[in-house]
Amino acid sequence: MRTDTGQVFRLEDYRPSDYLIPRTELDFRLGQDSTRVVAKLAIERRADVDKPVRLELDGDGLQLRRIEIDGAQLPEDAFEATPDSLVIHNPPASGRFTLLIETELAPSRNEALMGLYRSSKVYCTQCEAEGFRRITYFLDRPDILSVYTVRIEAERAEAPLLLSNGNPVEHGDLGQGWHYAVWHDPFPKPSYLFALVAGDLGCIKDRFVTASGKDVELGIYVEHGKENQAGYAMDALRRSMKWDEDVFGCEYDLDVFNIVAVSDFNMGAMENKGLNIFNDKYVLADEETATDGDFANIEAIIAHEYFHNWTGNRITCRDWFQLCLKEGLTVFRDHEFSADERSRPVKRIAEVRTLRAHQFPEDQGPLAHPVRPRRYREINNFYTATVYEKGSEVVRMIRTVLGAELFRGGMDLYFERHDGDAATIEDFLKVFEDVSGKDLSQFALWYHQAGTPNLSVSTSHNSGSGEFTIEIEQSVPPTPSESRKRLMHIPLAFGLVGADGKDMAYAAVEGATVDNGVIHVRKRKHVVTFSGIAERPVLSLNRGFSAPVTLTVEQRPDDLMFLASHDSDPFSRWQAFNTLLTDATIAAFKSSLGGKQQTFSPGLVTLAGRIAGTDGLEHAFRALALTLPGEADIAREIGKNIDPDAIHAGREALARAIAAANGEIFSQLYEGLRSNGAFSPDAASAGRRALRNTLLDYLAILPGGEKRAAEHFATATNMTDRAAALAILAHRHGGSEETKKALAEFDKRYRSDPLVMDKWFMIQATAPGASAVDAVRALMEHPAFSIANPNRVRSLIGGFASANQTGFHRADGAGYAFFAETVLAVEKRNPQVAARLATAMRSWRSLEPKRQAKARAALVSIQAKDGLSADLRDIIDRTLA
Repeated sequence: MRTDTGQVFRLEDYRPSDYLIPRTELDFRLGQDSTRVVAKLAIERRADVDKPVRLELDGDGLQLRRIEIDGAQLPEDAFEATPDSLVIHNPPASGRFTLLIETELAPSRNEALMGLYRSSKVYCTQCEAEGFRRITYFLDRPDILSVYTVRIEAERAEAPLLLSNGNPVEHGDLGQGWHYAVWHDPFPKPSYLFALVAGDLGCIKDRFVTASGKDVELGIYVEHGKENQAGYAMDALRRSMKWDEDVFGCEYDLDVFNIVAVSDFNMGAMENKGLNIFNDKYVLADEETATDGDFANIEAIIAHEYFHNWTGNRITCRDWFQLCLKEGLTVFRDHEFSADERSRPVKRIAEVRTLRAHQFPEDQGPLAHPVRPRRYREINNFYTATVYEKGSEVVRMIRTVLGAELFRGGMDLYFERHDGDAATIEDFLKVFEDVSGKDLSQFALWYHQAGTPNLSVSTSHNSGSGEFTIEIEQSVPPTPSESRKRLMHIPLAFGLVGADGKDMAYAAVEGATVDNGVIHVRKRKHVVTFSGIAERPVLSLNRGFSAPVTLTVEQRPDDLMFLASHDSDPFSRWQAFNTLLTDATIAAFKSSLGGKQQTFSPGLVTLAGRIAGTDGLEHAFRALALTLPGEADIAREIGKNIDPDAIHAGREALARAIAAANGEIFSQLYEGLRSNGAFSPDAASAGRRALRNTLLDYLAILPGGEKRAAEHFATATNMTDRAAALAILAHRHGGSEETKKALAEFDKRYRSDPLVMDKWFMIQATAPGASAVDAVRALMEHPAFSIANPNRVRSLIGGFASANQTGFHRADGAGYAFFAETVLAVEKRNPQVAARLATAMRSWRSLEPKRQAKARAALVSIQAKDGLSADLRDIIDRTLA
């Protein structure tokens, strides 16, 4: 475990390396406790470095066994080797030489799951961001691009399968039970994209013929016996390859494309060139073990990692400050793929919910940072919602600002101009300026400035002159290390909705630039006036969530009710109803604090019934609309002095009111959505199941609800329905005999399937109430729990901390104390997982004073621990700062 050195890396300090490594040859002789790695590196001094300088290579916990230059062993006084660095004092003056380095590794003892490790009898690598230096000494930085040739030797009985990047070159027998394989990747790549997998795995194969006629062999490797669960992933891969050709003109370039699924993995997946390595939860699926959400995630993540072949691999990042250049851009691409494959409105709502749940709190707390950070202590901690999700929103805004045609032209130019480059955000923006002729310097602040902008909006209508005026004021709240903010360019999509529910025609007579239904907000205050508006319209703002901002709008409740019923933009229609639900929950929260019982608008609860039964709306849309804002979402809207118990009480009161007012309607719809047909993971079928399960959640509140949920569980024919019913029982009827029976039955049925058991742990970890702390602690003793498995830790401990507001934020601080203790236990094995868990504490300052003090004490107890890893100390220090 690498401890914190306190070093801060700054964007302004970037300088090119003095040396390049154009060719890398790696020779592995694999052993569980002793793996030999021989690296033969072609080293070249940069052309603009005119005199010999020492060569400094990165390492992390390495054991050096041999070092040679041009075939001659290097004398001890010519170099300095530590576990974390290798310095060659006087490299050959010619500036060109071959450096041979032999290191020794112990994969079976690598519990951090970075570099080369062994998982479930499979050798596996994870090198992003800085894992390659745990394999051999190297210039382990993204701007060092090298052509790799890899030879792997292993015992055939232990590892009949030997995979690496690129194309297979040769394989053969070595005698005495050993064999070898050689792989060559002709495309220069940074070290973080190196991959190796060796083991005994099952496989499914397919082929894909590219647009130019190249025949590509596709392989997905999984544990033996699970091949039948990899079919959906293969189908998603083929669809991704075709979509990327059709929509972005990106064709695959190697002869093979392989995916390997492993059970112990720190990330969701990794885009290594030609050899993607996946957490198996994002590959394995069938109706018995995977929910509709799992199928959708597999589709999206398979696509995401494949799309990296161009946006991340062929064009990579100059340095880690440019991480959003590959991640934000590729998230945008996978969002577009899913929108085309499924439902664009439903996908957009889901994206925004994710952004608000994860990125908005980041922007509003101590961990706030720009989409392109300017400094970091530990790069692993910047794989954040800001880089990924907000980064995607910035790309989407570029398309909104330029229009679809110019955006595609800019992407084409980006691929043409920077193929084979390690690029920057400036390179990316420049192609769009060049194709459009527009100055994007103000827009670029979305990359450089942290914080979520707020737009305060008021309107007025003059019936005499037929003018409708919108006044807009923008502000960006201060964030850590950045108190003064510059004005942003915010593309704000809008509509003026008439009494008939249709958008009104208008002419903009003055004020902000209005173009194709978008107001381009660039100033702090401005006014835009529309003429020819005889009747007062209802203003629909930020349609499609055109910009990741918050809105403070002077708007009548009746206007929101009208938009929730009539807005032609599906996102805005959902947003209007969601705002009404949020406002009602906050009012109930305030009443709960005052010891009063909240009454809800009859119009609001009736509207829920109307939305549920509107045939013209997609089932999935109706399910999302009826899903109440989460307790964390409500807390974010309230902002400070948060009492999670009061929020929970207010939210439950609203749920009971909606259920009571619409019980008959919901029951009829629930029964009408029952399906006796064969299971299909397609969007329409998933939408019907989503709506039926959402209705069940309401019906479970009513008399007889527990029995109905138990019956739903008992008769379920797929994991979506079974897991939904179990969650409803555990969350609404926890402790009852029916719930205990269902939990026990689920455990017995699926105990041998780790991915399904993750659901079982998560459902119990997120069951609300003060007893959750004790329940989670007890579940850690369950035979299926392992603190060494990231998926299991995320499902139980992560689920408890991030999605159980009343349990985690228990008033006596027991949740925080348990969490601190557990984070430290996880860190002993896996600092990355521990650091990501710790981000659950980022909003501690928004709590009411007593909880706030207890949360701070738990954070300080972690901070005071000697020998903290760089990963965890960075998060804790910034959270407490």
